[in-house]
Amino acid sequence: MSEKINIRGVMFDSISLDETVDILMNNLKTGVQTAVYTPNSEIVQQCIENNDLYKVINSAEIVVPDGIGVIKAGKILGTPFEKGKVAGIEVGEKLIESLSHTEHTVYLLGGKPGVAETAGEKLSEKYSGIKFAGFGDGYFDKSPDSEENLAVLNKINESGAEVLYVCFGAPAQEKWIYENRSRIPKVKLMLGLGGSLDGYAGIAKRAPKFFIKFGLEWFYRLLKEPKRIGRMMKLPKFYFGTWLYKLKNKK
Repeated sequence: MSEKINIRGVMFDSISLDETVDILMNNLKTGVQTAVYTPNSEIVQQCIENNDLYKVINSAEIVVPDGIGVIKAGKILGTPFEKGKVAGIEVGEKLIESLSHTEHTVYLLGGKPGVAETAGEKLSEKYSGIKFAGFGDGYFDKSPDSEENLAVLNKINESGAEVLYVCFGAPAQEKWIYENRSRIPKVKLMLGLGGSLDGYAGIAKRAPKFFIKFGLEWFYRLLKEPKRIGRMMKLPKFYFGTWLYKLKNKK
């Protein structure tokens, strides 16, 4: 078992990218159904503001820190992430690499119509041995018992996929996995990976290495999408709130 780090109520695993994928491959081999979430500080702040989200996020077998804000919070609280940030998009791609030339199959779910298929094509070009069981977009009624949701679950089950990438954006993807994982028993690994399919498909580009190195991916995204300013306001709220949280809990 990995060390758990409590960041404002969200229980993170202190593991590296390589360790994360090694655990996933081992759990796939042994048949242990495993959910993977990659919250950033925005998602932790959502949990703080809506406590019902804690049970959803903390239900995952693996929770890794995808965001410099969570890493900084670890330092502020005296529980640093010695192995650093683990980006969801990197977990997803490294797992694809590990799965290539095996018999395990992957289902890509999320994004606009056609994005999952394009992501599959691009990943197949890069990792020639990967096997995809199916694709689906994220534009359907996600209510647990809606006809559309039941049809999606049926398609996943019929595909025989053992690995499922769910890319609806947070917290929609985590809620969907939480509500539906027992209904897709053939799926052993399920990963909530936000906008990763757009990245794999070449629709959205990651920040340049300079921004990644200095923890400024959020700023790069804001420059590219100024409309994100409302969401970005949760970042300073989380950062300064963490300092206040530390001061209050010193006593």
